[in-house]
Amino acid sequence: MQISVISLKDYLCTMKKVVLKRKIGNRVLLGHPWIFSNEIDLMDDELEAGEIAEVLTFDKKFLGKGYVNPQSRIPVRLLTRERQETIDGQFFYDKIAKAWAYRKRIGYVENCRLIFGEADGIPQLIIDKFNDYFVIQTLALGIDRWKPEIVSALEKIFSPKGIFERNDVPVRELEGMEQRKGFLSAPFDTRIPITENGLNFIVDVEKGQKTGYFLDQRDNRRAIRHIVKDADVLGAFCYTGTFEIHAAHYGAKSVLGLDISENAVQQARENAALNNLKNISFQAINAFDALKQWSKEDKKWDVVMLDPPSFTKTRDNIQKAISGYKEINLRGMKLIRPGGFLVTSSCTNLVPPDLFYEIIEMAAKDARRTLRQVTFQAQSADHPILRGLENTNYLKFLIVQVI
Repeated sequence: MQISVISLKDYLCTMKKVVLKRKIGNRVLLGHPWIFSNEIDLMDDELEAGEIAEVLTFDKKFLGKGYVNPQSRIPVRLLTRERQETIDGQFFYDKIAKAWAYRKRIGYVENCRLIFGEADGIPQLIIDKFNDYFVIQTLALGIDRWKPEIVSALEKIFSPKGIFERNDVPVRELEGMEQRKGFLSAPFDTRIPITENGLNFIVDVEKGQKTGYFLDQRDNRRAIRHIVKDADVLGAFCYTGTFEIHAAHYGAKSVLGLDISENAVQQARENAALNNLKNISFQAINAFDALKQWSKEDKKWDVVMLDPPSFTKTRDNIQKAISGYKEINLRGMKLIRPGGFLVTSSCTNLVPPDLFYEIIEMAAKDARRTLRQVTFQAQSADHPILRGLENTNYLKFLIVQVI
């Protein structure tokens, strides 16, 4: 561990400061790490984007330390509430080591989300682990500045075969950063084979969506194992076919997966072949159009699975998202034989669980169908939820019988 050349007392005295207004929400005081611009009274004039600063209440009581970006809508994100804790390479090493200990303790080892941003005390950092390979996203300028230290910590803890950066996301531009992706280690084959629930998949960490694979649905994919047996199954927005391949493996009579991306469908077919499945097929087609047209044609399945992308990233478009979710679920229900099952998801964190369930019930009312809940759950536990941090409780996964 590198030894500081100044004393801790001097370090604390020389740290730049952010002072909050008198009236701020209890949200920050009770642990939320985000501090919005309208909550800040004073900010040190010399503070540069990416620097670490002390955050003080209006009466100069220490609240925490975090990274700063004056041009961001969220100018401060807290990293620690401990005044004596130094933000350095050792800090990030310890955070990652603790996060890894948690994943091992709850049984997520081979493939998992190693760091889930705020839920692991490192805002806007995402690290996914695929066997011995790691994919990193640094989504705010303040955490991007620590990328070398984060990579170093991964190398020390895991001795990885490879590390890849997937920072090709528009949110970085809001922080004044460019989009980018590439190797943070020696180059390697970016098509990585993994095993999930006893099934084989290829994860394309360079060209796939997000970090290449949706680890958050791991446990939910296992939850369909009973309802799909001997069933005709339709999966819309299938991406690389993970839900559909699980359905075929769990004994479905037939499985059809739909996705608008030809590349995703080709990957889905490859994944099906890896598992020697014959009762499954995929089509590159607009799932929205297909659901609408097939409901008019009175086509029917025993199980319909819907896993669409997020419908909105901003509160301004919430009503549009509500309408979108209602529409696809209404269409999905009309395609289900009486007594069949709807498997539906939402990854839009701005649509909370209660609202999502309300949307599904509205769709059922319009479809003149009755619902019986089988299960309603969130993302897998390697994406931990912290109460009070709404963005950590983002995934809704619902199975209902449609009567």
